[in-house]
Amino acid sequence: MKRSHTLRIMAMAGVAITGLGLASCSSGDDKVTLEFIQSGDQNQGGGYAAMAEKYEEETGVHVEVVEVPNDDLRTRLRTAAQANDVPALAASPSTDPAWTDRLLDLSEIFNKTGIIDTLSVADPTDDKVKALPTTLTSVGMFLNKTLWDEAGVEFPTSLDEEWTWDEFVEKATQVVDGTDAEYGAVMDSSAHRLRAFLYEFGSDGVTEQADGSWALDEAGADALEYFKGMHDSGFMPASVWGAGDDPSATFKSGRVAAYMSGVWQIADFQNTIADFEWVSVPLPQEPVRATNYGAASWIVAFDGSGVEEETQAFIEWLYEEDNYREYCEISGCLPVIDGMEITYPEDQYAFDLYNAEIAASPAISAVQTTDGLRFGYEGRSIDSEPLKDETVRYLNGEISLDEAVTAIDETSTAQMGD
Repeated sequence: MKRSHTLRIMAMAGVAITGLGLASCSSGDDKVTLEFIQSGDQNQGGGYAAMAEKYEEETGVHVEVVEVPNDDLRTRLRTAAQANDVPALAASPSTDPAWTDRLLDLSEIFNKTGIIDTLSVADPTDDKVKALPTTLTSVGMFLNKTLWDEAGVEFPTSLDEEWTWDEFVEKATQVVDGTDAEYGAVMDSSAHRLRAFLYEFGSDGVTEQADGSWALDEAGADALEYFKGMHDSGFMPASVWGAGDDPSATFKSGRVAAYMSGVWQIADFQNTIADFEWVSVPLPQEPVRATNYGAASWIVAFDGSGVEEETQAFIEWLYEEDNYREYCEISGCLPVIDGMEITYPEDQYAFDLYNAEIAASPAISAVQTTDGLRFGYEGRSIDSEPLKDETVRYLNGEISLDEAVTAIDETSTAQMGD
């Protein structure tokens, strides 16, 4: 059993990007400014922006929260490192060989903060912790409760109740048939979501083999075949995975019975869905109860910014118990600090459900984000996601299942093999 401590993605809020170099900037009155590069704070209530404002009130140090689109974040940090113009800190999805040699040691902060042990990943070259998990992110299932109630179809509400994927598909199809819903379900076009689906079918996903290669197991191939069946039947919209349509907007249209996404959606749904009632429910299992979880992103601080001491002081302040709890409450995040309890103003049951699902998941469910961190330290640059890329080709009919599995294995081995 895994700890029931979930963390959600710490992202930062919207300030127009005015160019690199803010990390060491000072205003005319010599006020210190820390440039904080991140993605997604606007979607979670502006928690980082609020904490930056609070920190400036307490210390006089200005934290410039710079919002970068998630797809551009990696390039932004690489460009900064290559230009020798690094920010003070960033919330990055992983480490990158382009700048791992520029990271400050955050071991002291990690040791005093009480972050859960499973998210401790030290740089193997010197055994120093150089990245702190922001929040725990986890995959989960949302339903359009209004549609399910209209169709008179029941659904589980706690982990005491179970349903298989076959049962889920049957029930969601009843919802479509009994209402004006167009699709039974939609899933984010993401390897993070797809891995949870594979784990539920008893797969370990793409894992390292005894000979150093990486491969998808037979249960994973069976899961991909099931996944394609849901698209081919029209149960899922082909346009999300096949053509890049927005799954969140598809669900918010009110014409989809269910949405497999993640905990970060709770804060957004609270603010943006007014036309129907939504609910968080347990994930289906076939037969394994599993999610996919880990650090939503990692706080890293850069040597060479000119404000190294001030940056470490801000990070230490951010992870102090009262401040970190406030961030989680504002942003609707699950904490990475061991044993911390958060009282959410709304939908406490949903956060509790995510925590329970994490606790019930097998060990494989926790490795995706820690592997990414480790690969960066080891100099392995993962610039694509073969599991997702080849699955898209398979769904679009460009390759067979066997060809998709072979391509996943070969590309993963080329990226991650020794």
